[in-house]
Amino acid sequence: MQKLAVFNSVTLDSYFTGKNGDMSWAYAGSDDPEFREFTAGNASGGGTLLLGRKTYEMMACYWPTPAAKKAYPAVAEGMDRLQKIVFSRTLERADWSNTTVARGDLATEVRRLKEGSGEGLVLLGSGSIVSQLTREGLIDEYQLVVTPVVLGEGRTMFDGLEKTLSLVLTKSRAFRNGKVFLCYARS
Repeated sequence: MQKLAVFNSVTLDSYFTGKNGDMSWAYAGSDDPEFREFTAGNASGGGTLLLGRKTYEMMACYWPTPAAKKAYPAVAEGMDRLQKIVFSRTLERADWSNTTVARGDLATEVRRLKEGSGEGLVLLGSGSIVSQLTREGLIDEYQLVVTPVVLGEGRTMFDGLEKTLSLVLTKSRAFRNGKVFLCYARS
């Protein structure tokens, strides 16, 4: 059985996007060599990336480009190489390498993927999907990079959560740029 982890950047006030979907704040401090090494290490791993349509479209516009390959070569190579599944009812096709579109019931599809073999599943961005899969109890681990920025308003990954979710801290790491990596498992 494969484990499903979420990997997202959040602000100090817990938003993963600004009120109009802005995520430019997440790149603050990205020039820190220690943090760049951390992100390159994550991208060099294996597994399958799960994305919602909006996250897919945003990432597919950047990671396969020459600019991404120049600025973040290890991350761009990893993002291009990894298998990607986009959950969408409206996306007709996905042109980014190693990408398939899943149109079925989200929870059913994720259960099927988790029951299969592989190196694990990682959900990037995709706040509404995080919220839905959290309610279904399908996420095993939450990996968050807290960026020292306060937006005052925006979207959380847990909109619509109706009951308390208790988690256990399993890893943490602080970076010189002020970002903090936190890893939580379901208790």
